[in-house]
Amino acid sequence: MTTETGDQSSPLPRLAALLADEGRVRAFAAVALGAGSAERVAATAGLSPKETAAALRRLRDGGVVTSDGDGTLTVAHDRLRQAARTDRPVPSDGDARTDGADKADLVVRTFVRDGRLLRLPARWTRKKLVLRHIAEHTFEPGAAYPERVVDEKLRAWCEEGDVDHVTLRRHLVDLDHLRRGDGVYRRPHPARDTRTA
Repeated sequence: MTTETGDQSSPLPRLAALLADEGRVRAFAAVALGAGSAERVAATAGLSPKETAAALRRLRDGGVVTSDGDGTLTVAHDRLRQAARTDRPVPSDGDARTDGADKADLVVRTFVRDGRLLRLPARWTRKKLVLRHIAEHTFEPGAAYPERVVDEKLRAWCEEGDVDHVTLRRHLVDLDHLRRGDGVYRRPHPARDTRTA
């Protein structure tokens, strides 16, 4: 089988070759914009049914477009992220940080400024990172907080933002960053907290 790139060790050149064709780029863009069927892709991308079928076949074979459980076309974001991670240069010892720490820090800096929550991320994984940050910077593990104190502390995060303190409190409880009992809230000790955020 011939490939469109000679470097098989690196996925990004293969992806670049896959998207070098204008029809495939237009079909990919249509899927990324929400066209969930071949018919909608054809209409959005301005391609014939034959061109659309060929482009989608190559995009699926290349792993950048997939179908969910009900057959709706979607972009394979995980595959693209994996390709980007695989091609990322290795940091030097002087600036080595874990990818996870970098990503978490970037997410928090995007949604939290000067101790204020601007808004909650729409993506659940990012939302969990932001909520964990708020819990860790607001409540001491094991300390008891009456509801009025919890509300007071959370209101400070919500000033001039899009989220109210009640919603924030509910999310923190749902994610087990705060536990409610006997009229008080407590943040669990990290060593005893078996859930991941």
